[in-house]
Amino acid sequence: MQAIHVKYLYPTNTRGTRIKATCAGVSVTIPYPYELSGMDVYREAAQTLCNKLGWIAPTYPRIVGGKLPDGSYSFVFVTADQE
Repeated sequence: MQAIHVKYLYPTNTRGTRIKATCAGVSVTIPYPYELSGMDVYREAAQTLCNKLGWIAPTYPRIVGGKLPDGSYSFVFVTADQE
């Protein structure tokens, strides 16, 4: 099992605010989803990475995560038998 690390990317002169999710050397960067708030912003990036990797399956019905001391977030899959 691998954790998905998600972090905030500050805006630059040429790019707006973004969120980046990384796992196993693969990453995805999405524009900041202003329609969401709190941890849902970071969960959206984690979900986008899961979709890219084809990790969405009945075996992994839920993604849970939390905030790390550096302000980034980490997410993992939880199966029904782990709840």
